Amino acid sequence: MSTYFAETLKGIRAERGLSQRELAERMYVTRSTIARWETGSRLPDAVMITRLAQCLDVDAGVLFSAVAVSDESPNVIMVDDRKVVLAGGLPALEEALPHATITGFTRPSEAVEYARANRVSLAFLDIDLGKTSGLDLCRTLLDINPRTNVVFLTAYDEYALDAWSTGASGFMLKPITAEGVRAQLKSLRHPFASGGEGA
Repeated sequence: MSTYFAETLKGIRAERGLSQRELAERMYVTRSTIARWETGSRLPDAVMITRLAQCLDVDAGVLFSAVAVSDESPNVIMVDDRKVVLAGGLPALEEALPHATITGFTRPSEAVEYARANRVSLAFLDIDLGKTSGLDLCRTLLDINPRTNVVFLTAYDEYALDAWSTGASGFMLKPITAEGVRAQLKSLRHPFASGGEGA
């Protein structure tokens, strides 16, 4: 159950003085939908979270962060063939995702092995991984788990169009920063969740 998001939503709704039915009317959903979100049995998708933020007059980042925390310990990976890039990027990921289990890889094959053994919620992938393309790695990870969110990392913005064709959630120019990661969380295709509702 996604209790952290549920408690966050319920608390904000109460602060705004809205009943579940009133919020449901603003959201154009049923009251039972709001009730399921507030019990943690279901989680809204990214579109609904954005609409919730508007209806509750709250920063969407607050709600997206609450969804991320709802998974007890989501698995987040970063794959870059340069160790110095990993060394700089992993602390930024830890700052932005303090409740996540974060693992770095220099070899795509090791990342694939990890993904087969662990449900990966979010993957940050360098596009140019030497002999292997990050675009191909993305497709492999999505074959393993279609609900893995992938964000591409590169120093060259000309890769952007190719990156979007893979089903990725986002695209970031290096160097990776905690602020940049938080911005990416707002546009994930599959916000983190537990109980089978998320990645």
